[in-house]
Formats: sequence, C-alpha cells, structure tokens
Amino acid sequence: MNEKRPQGAPPPGWAPPMADIGWVKRKYLDVPYAKASPNQRLDIYLPEKGQGPFPTLIHVHGGGFAFGDKRDDHMNAYLKALGWGWAAVSVEYRLSGEAIFPAAVLDCREAVRFLRNNAARYKLDPERFAAIGGSAGGNLAAMLGMNLPNGAFPGEDGAEFAGEPFVKAAVAQFGPMDFRTMDAQARRNGVSLADHDEPFSPESRYLGCPIPDAPEALCAAANPATYAGPAMCPVYVQHGTRDRLVPFEQSVEFVQALRDKGLGERVSFDPIPGADHEDKLFFTDENLDKVRAFLERVMKEV
Repeated sequence: MNEKRPQGAPPPGWAPPMADIGWVKRKYLDVPYAKASPNQRLDIYLPEKGQGPFPTLIHVHGGGFAFGDKRDDHMNAYLKALGWGWAAVSVEYRLSGEAIFPAAVLDCREAVRFLRNNAARYKLDPERFAAIGGSAGGNLAAMLGMNLPNGAFPGEDGAEFAGEPFVKAAVAQFGPMDFRTMDAQARRNGVSLADHDEPFSPESRYLGCPIPDAPEALCAAANPATYAGPAMCPVYVQHGTRDRLVPFEQSVEFVQALRDKGLGERVSFDPIPGADHEDKLFFTDENLDKVRAFLERVMKEV
C-alpha cells in the first residue's frame, strides 16, 4: 500500500520554482556555516552600492520542515530588501527526512552565529539582524526571535559555541506553533485541513512520531512560545484568516501566549483577511512595506 502523501507536500519529483538572482551583483552562494551536513549552507546578498555594515534580513524557508529550498521563489520578494539598503541572507537547514527536531532549529541558530562571527567579512551589521520566515520557516524565525543563549536549546547541552545566535527582530508568517492544537482548531474553523495528527503529516515527521503519540514535553519543545522570556526580540506575526494548511488560530494562540507572559509590548499581530496559506497577499509591495516599517522601527530602538 502506498503511503499517503503528507498534507501540503509536493508530488514526487517536484522541485520548487527558483528565484531570479542573476541581477544581484554582490552575492556569496552556498556558504557553509557548519560541517555536519551539505545542507548547512546559506546565501548572502548585498546591496549594489555601499560598504556597509548593512542591516540584514535572514530568511528561513518553509516547506513543512520536509522540503523547500533557500533559493526558491520566495526570495524574489525578500531580495527587495537590497533596495532598502539591507543585506539579505537565506538559510538552508537539515530537513526532517535527514534529521528530525531539533536539527532544523539548531542549524538556524548556528547560521546566525556564523553570520555574527563573520559579519565584518560580509559587510553585515550583527546588531541589526532580523529573521523572517513563513510556514515552517515562521516557526523557525520565531524560534530565533526568542534569543535563547547558547546551551539553552535542546541538543546544545555541553557544547561550546563562538558567539550567541541573537537577532534584533523576527517576522513569523503563518507558522505552525503548537502542533497539539492544530487539528482541533481546524475542525472548529471549518476551513483548515485536520490531518496534522496523522503519522504522515509534516509535524509528525518533524518530531519523529505521530503528534498524538508525542510526549507533551516534545511538542512544547518545538513551540517557540515555550521559550518566550525577557530576551525575546520584537516579533511581528502575520497570518491569513482563511489558511487551509496552518489554522489561523495557531498565530492567535501564539500571540496570546506571549501576551500571557507579559510580552505584549514586543509582539505585533497582523491578521490578513481572507488570505490562504502562502497567499500572494503576503508578498505584495504593500505588505512588504508593512514588514519594512516594523523592521526599521525596531532597528532604531536602542
């Protein structure tokens, strides 16, 4: 019997459309930030003019933690940051078929450390880093925004690191946050697909077991809200109200969890009325202007 294809996953042999990066004159591609996997690489794009150091938008791609590419067509939108006078970075990380949670989070944290440690070489300003991501990338960008110090995330115990993986701002778009509540939310809203508890779901594969069988502590460890505290940077959350893959209520619940921890002044919630998962409304110039306004406001804060 053929295994059911994961919800939201592409058909076999599918490859994501790639971004047009040919116009970017100053770039560093496939830069390794760690040595455990060939997928631990990132791309760095610099504005055509200026010597920096540049504020830096660090993109973490989505794909259910199971597929996607750091150079996919989402970068067509985020490369517009070069016109703001920002650098743009896109991070590749180990996907769930190679290594389950917490590998993806550990990779993103290591990528930020690498960028901080090599900021002068690549003309980046390590005090003006911002993480952004959608879907699974929204979860991972939010994880970075919690600004946990070295050794505080699962899998880092006893390890030694050069530099902390801190960012000054984070943008989390339509991300799954609490895997345990997704199906109940989907059934209630009547819009989203309720199959996240299935063994084949992206979230189950990411954790390495069906969500209903996962220990509560494991699901909590994969939820960025678990780590929210005084070190959390300002976070901008966006989610479409008609999201068929990740219930809109995931972001409602996430934002409320941050507010319950007394962090309401550091979280901004922007529902996108009528928008579906990965909706084109997120990538319009109008929405990118809202993202830019948030980021530039935060970067001016002392």
